[in-house]
Amino acid sequence: MSTTGPGRHVASRYLRTTGQHATIEADTLIEGSFVLSIGGAEQSHVNLADPGEIFYEYLRRIGHVVDLAAAPGAPISALHLGAGALTLARYIQATRPGSHQYAVELERELLDFVLQKLPMPEGTHLTTHIGDARDALAELDAGAAFDVVILDIFSGPEAPAHLACREFYEEAAARLRPGGVLIVNVGDEPALTLVRSQVTALREAMPDVAAVAETGMFDGRYPGNIILVGTGTRWSPEWTAELLARGPHPATVLTGMDLDRIAG
Repeated sequence: MSTTGPGRHVASRYLRTTGQHATIEADTLIEGSFVLSIGGAEQSHVNLADPGEIFYEYLRRIGHVVDLAAAPGAPISALHLGAGALTLARYIQATRPGSHQYAVELERELLDFVLQKLPMPEGTHLTTHIGDARDALAELDAGAAFDVVILDIFSGPEAPAHLACREFYEEAAARLRPGGVLIVNVGDEPALTLVRSQVTALREAMPDVAAVAETGMFDGRYPGNIILVGTGTRWSPEWTAELLARGPHPATVLTGMDLDRIAG
């Protein structure tokens, strides 16, 4: 279904799993860009004209972590748990052509809608799977392994218990190649209750963990997103320097004892 009005064109699709409507409409401020909204709330931003440019701050931070996961421009294997509008999959294809990617989405109608209205760049190697993120991990081929696993599902203080736990992170970490990283986007309220629990759970599953966000997020000033990064070896100070330099600014990276105060 599409609706039109003065200067706007909106495509809409009903999502049976949640009972909400998803819409895609052009971003009138950035040429070649589109906004995916679900239930009236903006969920993703896609720049078809330049997929290497990411609009949302937290997704840019994830993209910068992905940049560090392998040599610049080298193809990687990436698993996306939570597909959205596939913004990060498009970014990886733009910055690392030849990468092989796998995307899991709970809403079949959403994934079909996105791929129909916002096609992936030519040459993208993308396998899609409809279902629960944890079930999808178990259903992967026994030898399937990834350089990067990205979990972008948590959107508030309430999170699915079977995903927000040590056991799930252990299962995800088992799918990483040597040197691979597990990246978790945690959307939370100022109290950072979910962030604290996920730092603890991820630390129990992986050798080291870092938290990356806009500086004010760690002071509990407002709701927003904190990116957690689990690594198979000790966190590199060089990665901290790179992420701080790349921004968006102001940025803070917490590790070790500095992260203890967030984990409680």
